[in-house]
Amino acid sequence: MGRFILLVVALFFLVWLVRSALTGRKPRGDADAPPPGQAELVQCAHCGMHLPRAEARSAGGRTYCSEEHWRLGPRDV
Repeated sequence: MGRFILLVVALFFLVWLVRSALTGRKPRGDADAPPPGQAELVQCAHCGMHLPRAEARSAGGRTYCSEEHWRLGPRDV
């Protein structure tokens, strides 16, 4: 029974080694880098929602998520 368990563990380890070799693991330093082409997120000065910079409306150095929030201006907290 002990040999069978050892054989199963060895088989799983071998399969894990082969799969990791075939997938071509990335170096650890690349894990923190954002994917290319990812949009920069900005925060609405009125409601605090995050959205891509391309979809935001900017005025006076601040960004807003919609025309209405742009008209209302920044929220006083």
